[in-house]
Parts: sequence; C-alpha cells; structure tokens
Amino acid sequence: MTLEQLHGSLKFLYKGTSKSAVRFRYALIIFDAITIFYFIVTVPFTPTPVLVALNTIIGILILSDFVARMWIADNKLHVLRQIYTLADLVVIASLFIVPFFAQDIAFLRILRGLRLIHSYHLLHDLRRDSKFFRRHESAVFASVNLFVFIFVTTSVVFVVFFEQESGFSAYVDALYFTIATLTTTGFGDITPTTQIGKLLSVFIMVVGVALFVQLARAIFQPSKVKYRCPQCALNRHDHDAVHCKHCGGLLRIRTEGG
Repeated sequence: MTLEQLHGSLKFLYKGTSKSAVRFRYALIIFDAITIFYFIVTVPFTPTPVLVALNTIIGILILSDFVARMWIADNKLHVLRQIYTLADLVVIASLFIVPFFAQDIAFLRILRGLRLIHSYHLLHDLRRDSKFFRRHESAVFASVNLFVFIFVTTSVVFVVFFEQESGFSAYVDALYFTIATLTTTGFGDITPTTQIGKLLSVFIMVVGVALFVQLARAIFQPSKVKYRCPQCALNRHDHDAVHCKHCGGLLRIRTEGG
C-alpha cells in the first residue's frame, strides 16, 4: 500500500460516512473510555514492569491515533490549537517520559478524558444515531468535563497530600477530600498541613464555586431549551429568549410562570 492509499484509507475511516467508518469511530471512543478507566485505576499504584509495558503499548496506540489525525487534517494548525489535542500530547509525553523521570505527574494521563466526544465527526454520528444524545447534548458535555476535572484534581490531591502513602484506600481519601472541598462542604476530617496543600485547597474551593456549580447546573438544567422557531426552524434557544437569535422572529417559549 502506497502512502497516498494509506492517507486515503485513514481519511475514509476518520471522516467517512459509511457504516465501517462509523463503527471505527465508535471503537475509538470505547478505547478512550477503557484507557481513561485504566489511568484512573492505576494512579495510586507504583509502576511495575507489567504496568510500564501496558503504558508503552497504550502510548504507542494513542500516538498512532494522534499522528493519523494530524496527517489527514486539512488545517493542522487549527487541530493543534484544540484543547483535546494538547491533552493528547501531555498524555503521550507522560506515558513515554514519566516512567524514567517523574512518576508523580502520571495523573495527567486522565486528561485523555477530554478526547471523549470532542471530535466533530463523532458528534455528527451521535447526533444522527442517538436520540438521547440529541436531547441531552449539553448535559453529556458537562458530565464529561466534570468527570475529567474531578479525577484530575483528585489525582493532584493524592500526589500532594498522600505522597507518603500508596494504594487504593489513599486514593479514595483523596477523592473524598476533593468532593468535600469542591462542594465547599468541608467536613474537616481530612485537612492539608503544608502550604502547597492549603493553596491547592483554596484553588479547589474557588473552582468549586466558579466551575462545579456551572457544570452541575448544565447537567440538570441544560443551558438551551428545545423550541422550533416558526420562521427559520432554529430549535435551540436560551431559556429567557423572546426573539430568535438567528432570524429575529418572535418566540413563545413556555416557562414555569407561563
């Protein structure tokens, strides 16, 4: 197979509309989900030769996916600017460099979660194939982003607060502390003792007010309502919209007070 034929085959798989191309993209999402779960589970444990070998294999697969996406991209600079592309670069670096230099930053691999459903073509597939996704798209995005933030923060807390401990129970404590701080509940049974730990707690609490509430609201109360504009047929509008942002037509969205 020539390079031109390989390029065409990859472009067909990543951007095509056939059933085989769609199945390939769904398989990539399943792979992403499995690797994210693996990264979360393995954060608390000291790397063994088996884990290092698995990390290397996963790193090669993720790197291959990254190279393929970049090769077929029409605007490579635009792709490189995307947050999930930068996250992939961090994950790839952590898989190949961390085992030799700094295992403590292995938690950055959880950033792989940003890859979930952030592909334009996968979004098109989901909108076409899943009625649930069409109805709850904003909530699904918010859930994925919230999931990634919680577990990245939990892993940072684990590294900062529990550096003398290891194992799954310590990671559960880190998750417990993160949620308690993030929601500003502050039970106080686990408290930071170092200056870095206290500053990290302040950061988590600030983000808890500024970000967590916003994401949770998006999950339970989507930012857009579904209402078909009688003039231009736009079907997503703000809750308090009176006129359509696309055509300016008058809307009659039913509200709780209506």
